[in-house]
This record gives sequence, structure tokens and C-alpha cells, in this order.
Amino acid sequence: MKIVVRGTNWIGDAVMQIPALRELRRIFPDAKITLHTRSWAKGIFEDADFIDEILTFEKEKAAFKTVLAQAKILKEKNFDLAVLFPNSFKSALVAKLGRIPKRFGYAKEGRSFLLTDAVKIPEWKNEKHEVFYYLNLVAKIEKKFFGTRTVLENAPRFELNVSEERRMQARRILEENGVDLSKKIVAFCPGSTNSRAKRWHKESYARLNDKIQSELKANVILIGVSDELDVSMEVAAKSNLKPIVLTGKTALAEVVAVLSICDLLVSNDTGPAHVSAAAGTKTLVIFGPTNPQTTKPWNSEIIYKKVECSPCMLRDCPIDHRCMTRVLPEEVFVNAKEKLTTNEHG
Repeated sequence: MKIVVRGTNWIGDAVMQIPALRELRRIFPDAKITLHTRSWAKGIFEDADFIDEILTFEKEKAAFKTVLAQAKILKEKNFDLAVLFPNSFKSALVAKLGRIPKRFGYAKEGRSFLLTDAVKIPEWKNEKHEVFYYLNLVAKIEKKFFGTRTVLENAPRFELNVSEERRMQARRILEENGVDLSKKIVAFCPGSTNSRAKRWHKESYARLNDKIQSELKANVILIGVSDELDVSMEVAAKSNLKPIVLTGKTALAEVVAVLSICDLLVSNDTGPAHVSAAAGTKTLVIFGPTNPQTTKPWNSEIIYKKVECSPCMLRDCPIDHRCMTRVLPEEVFVNAKEKLTTNEHG
């Protein structure tokens, strides 16, 4: 049995599909499972024990050219089953042109005719955590192939393996950038590539940094992609005690490893928060315009001030950003201090 899984397109979604991938492996223990995904995702799944192969692709300017190129590769690999986690028409078209006999995906974007098994969108889609959306698709596959219903019986498993070799490399990266490994390490992710409204204010991060460094004597590092460097530099500029800026200096695989050895991550609702929680690191997430009920990083703690206009899901706040301004650095510090002074990791 050769199974190809089309992966999701954002870091947070990629992590939220882990329980579904683990269940797919459980119900098909002897299958060869290939994750078909964008190349950045290798950084997340590099040490994953629930897939056998990562098949990457890059998005090209000519969309149809991309579809044909991907379909040709899938056809040559002779897959038996395609599991499509994204809702896009394109992902279904690639699987169809790739001549994969069984194609499971949700009935979205008018693509049902491209699927052999078009699964109805569950009524609870906007009420339950996104992880169950992916698990539900695997549950339908289990029912079709085996006639059983065990996928949804157990608690979702999010563990993300990071090898000791990668952890050692992460320690070297931190040391080379001035981190004192004898002290606790707190990471901040103050950016958000797809929404300015998700960002807790730079002044608040700066005040939190000063309190953590002065009162808890811990390292503070700033992480993120290069597009978020301006945000990190502003946080650093507004801080009296300078944090160590790693934003844009590390590949995603290195960020995953760095987070796995941190003692705490304080983050906006963004991809690294999901990675951190899955890697077993204590994770504190500040929510504003998005809905924590459906997208909260699993095994994380959130700080959320539900105001009359939240969750608005807007990328820019049209008024006064009250969902974020009401989250005070002192409140976050108390929570962070409690997490840093307890012994258990994760």
C-alpha cells in the first residue's frame, strides 16, 4: 500500500495535521506513507517517525505548469491512496491527473468530481478544534477500508520528534549568538507574517523582556522569519535589556530544534507556537482577533481578552486593537514566571 498525503500550507496547520498522520500510520502500519508538501515543511517533519518519505514541491508562477509537474511525479510513483488535507481545487486536480485510484478529501471548491470519496464538511467545523477536521478525514478512510471507527476514540497525539543531534546543533547556534546556556531560555515570537492584528504590541514585548531578564535572570531570544525582522528589531530597540535577535538567522528546521531546548515560548497566534507545544516546550500564546477554540496550539496556555468584537479574524484592526492592548505585560510575566519556576518540561 502506497499512500500520499497532501500537506497543508501553513506552519500551524502542518503541526495540527500531526495527529491525523499518526492515526493514518496506526491504521496502515505496513504502508509506505509519503508526505507531499512544500519544501519548508521538511524542517518540521525531519525526524518524524510516522511518515516514510517527504516529497517536496515549490509553487511556480504558472499554476497549471505546477499542477502538471506534480501530477507527473505522483503518477510515476504509482500511489494507491491520496489523502488531501488542504481544501483546494488544485490539490485534488493533481491527485486526479496523477492517476491515484483512491482520492479522499473534503467536498470544497467544487472539486468533488475529482475525488473518489468526497467527504462532507462536518457541521461542527467552526466549533471544534481544527485538529479534529483532519482526524475526521482519516476516520472516513478507516471506515471505508476497514469498517471500523477507532480513529476518534483516543486523545490526539502531537509529539514532534527532534533528534539529539539537532538539539546539540541548536545549543551551538545559541552559544554562538551569545546565549548563556547555564540560564533558562525564553523565546519570543513577536511577529506574524499573515496578520498584523495578531501581533501583541512591541512595547509590551519589550517590557516583558526587561522583567524576565532583570527579575528572572533568564535569556530572552527573538525568533521568526526574515519578513518579521523589522518587528523583532523594534522590540529590541524599545527594550532596556537587549534580547538576542535570531529572527531571520535560522532555517525552520533550526527553529524547531531551538524551540525544543527552550524553557518557554511567549508568542502571538502563529506557527512557531504550534511547533513549540508539539516539541514539548511550555508555550504561552497571546490571542486577539482569532478564535482559540479552533486554532489554539495543543498543550499550550493562552491569554485571551474576549472583547465585544472578537474574534473578528481581520488582518488589520480597524479600531483600537483593544483585544491586544488589554493584555498587560505584568499579567503575562506572572504567568511566565510560574512556568519557569516549575520543574517539568512541556
